[in-house]
Amino acid sequence: MPGPKQIVSSDGGGQPTAAVSMPVMSPALEHRLTSAIAAGGDAAVQLATGVDPDVAQIVLRLTHDLRRLKEIQSIERKIDAKRAMLPDYRPWCNFRLELGASAEGRELPTSGADDVLPTMMIWSIDVGDWPRALELAEHVMRFDVPLPARYRRGAAPLIAEEVATVALKAQAKGQSFPLDVLREVDFLTGDVDMHDEIRAKLMKALGTELAREADNVAGTPEFTAAAARALEPLRRAQDLHDRVGAKMTIGRLQKAIDGVARAAADEATKAAIEAAKTDTNKPAASALADAEKAPTAPAAIAADTEQTGQPPVA
Repeated sequence: MPGPKQIVSSDGGGQPTAAVSMPVMSPALEHRLTSAIAAGGDAAVQLATGVDPDVAQIVLRLTHDLRRLKEIQSIERKIDAKRAMLPDYRPWCNFRLELGASAEGRELPTSGADDVLPTMMIWSIDVGDWPRALELAEHVMRFDVPLPARYRRGAAPLIAEEVATVALKAQAKGQSFPLDVLREVDFLTGDVDMHDEIRAKLMKALGTELAREADNVAGTPEFTAAAARALEPLRRAQDLHDRVGAKMTIGRLQKAIDGVARAAADEATKAAIEAAKTDTNKPAASALADAEKAPTAPAAIAADTEQTGQPPVA
């Protein structure tokens, strides 16, 4: 049987680097895996004994690792195990990514091990490797790579919900989440049909992170625009699913925006009155007109001016 193919890695800034071989399993492990897969179906057996040793090897490895993960009950330990397993699949995934980068259009030939790359995408989400997760997600979305049957849903809903869930969990603890990750996920999945509840979770996570940015510039001229940016996805989330839990943040931001507007109007009113007091040639009615240009000019000023014919004295 010929030796393993040399698979090119794209770790070097997106450019092909030195060739690396797929990891080699011991004969004893391969025998155990082959026996295990034999109990699972004819297709797996064909892959395990097929012509292409690289495809057989990566499928055997994934089957073995999935069985290991199934034996682990702790979610925390499952994540640690996935983190340790992921490097073994990097050369294969890089190979598929390079094929995709050189392909024209949105079609890519099947590999015979099509479950591997989307599984690694999900594992990368689980361990919080966001650059790698997004790199693989872009490939999955571009070529419409189906998820393994065990996930029972499409790629876009899974990507959106899994990332949103991690983000909301961090935000609930008062921690930040990478805003660029949420924006990229929204970009990748924005045109795909999915349940409103899933889209609402993603919009809430995005809006919550934008609200954090607005809070960081509170008291500055940039606040109003920053808060308005946060309100857009938050309101979208609430419209999509009224129990998503964005109402309090929406109310808080809107109240803060209104407060800034009132303060600006009050300052405009005071400035107009002070200008009239120092300009003896300017009629009181003109000062009043200037004051009334402010959206929330106090009614007391107008009443006092009408009675006395003069603007109020500080």
